Order: sequence, then C-alpha cells, then structure tokens
Amino acid sequence: MKTDKQLQADVMAELKWDPRIQSNEIGVIVKDGAVTLTGIVDTYPEKLATERAAKRVKGVRAIAENIEVKLPAEMRTTDEGIAERIAHILQWNSMFRNADIQAEVRQGYVTLTGEVDWTYEKQAASSRVEELQGVTGIFNQIRIRPRVDIVDARDVQKQITSALHRHANVEASKVRVTVAEGKVTLDGTVDAYRERELIEDAVWATAGVKQVIDNLDVM
Repeated sequence: MKTDKQLQADVMAELKWDPRIQSNEIGVIVKDGAVTLTGIVDTYPEKLATERAAKRVKGVRAIAENIEVKLPAEMRTTDEGIAERIAHILQWNSMFRNADIQAEVRQGYVTLTGEVDWTYEKQAASSRVEELQGVTGIFNQIRIRPRVDIVDARDVQKQITSALHRHANVEASKVRVTVAEGKVTLDGTVDAYRERELIEDAVWATAGVKQVIDNLDVM
C-alpha cells in the first residue's frame, strides 16, 4: 500500500502529465488515502480534468475537491447568454428530444433540474453544459423517471454481472452484486476510484435499476 507521501507524488505527477491541466496553483493534500484538491483554475473543464486525473491514480480512496474557477475577463459571459446557449443545446440535440430539463444560471453556476428516462441522458446534459464558455460550476439535479417495467431481480443481477465482465477496465471478480426490488447493492473492492465510477455507470445503464448502494472499497 502506498504511503500518503507516495500517493501525493503520484497525483501531482498525473496532474502535470495531463495536457488539459495548465494551472500551477493546484495543491494536493493526502491523508489516509483521501485526496483534497485545492487552488485556482481558469475554466470549469480544467477543474473537471483535475478531479478526473486524481481519480485515475491507483490508491486514491476518496476525493474532496475545493478548486475555484476564476475566469479571465475575456472569457466571462452573462448568465443570460449561458442560459440561451443551454436552451439551444436542449432544443436542437436529438438526445434530449424526450427530456424535460430546465437550467438556472447564477454567476456562471448552472443548476440543472427536470426528468429524463436514462442515466446517460442526465450525464450527457452535464457534459454538454460543462463545455460552454463562462460556466463555473454545475449542480445536476435531473431525476430519472420511474420505469414501470416489471423486471425479475435475478435477470437484473445477471445483466449487470455480464456487463461488468465485458468491460476491460473493471475487475468484475472482486465485485458482488445483489438485487432486491430494483435496489442494487455493490460490495467488494476496486483498484482505483475511476473503476468504481465505471461500475456505477454500468449498473445504472441496466433496465429495472431504481437505486444503487455503493459499498465498494478502493484498495
């Protein structure tokens, strides 16, 4: 197991290696495998890239992100301008044709609300908004519409387990999946924080899943 000092050095090396991260004002604090990121970046995508880079490092057990986005003057956009561009994305992108999504913008911080049918649609909404110039943060409160499908718990468990075994970036043999009335519980261990997120994504993509309880430990 890595010491906190070794883990800190690995996270800092990963941040330096990622070309999307340009800021020299990012601090990395590590205690018992938990990483705290601090500092200032110029854009929201850079902030996200910093957090994702830290999650890729083996040994990171948890992440607290305290990075502030301070846009250069030439990149600042009015809240009304950001809201209009979000409206255009939602209107013209076929992925959101059946979605019911609203956006509120305050000082560049976007709150998304509404309902969609699938988790990937919720994630896609965030991904499209985070690319917009002027955005300083996103709070995604979009809900997944309840599905009326009556799905056998054993079938859901089988689909999830099969999906995990298909994914090259997931060590499925270390993950236990139990299903009861649409609630999926994950137990076991993973090698990296990012692997934990990939497993959750695979679970949410399965029809019949209403709730996910993630008890996975990052080793």
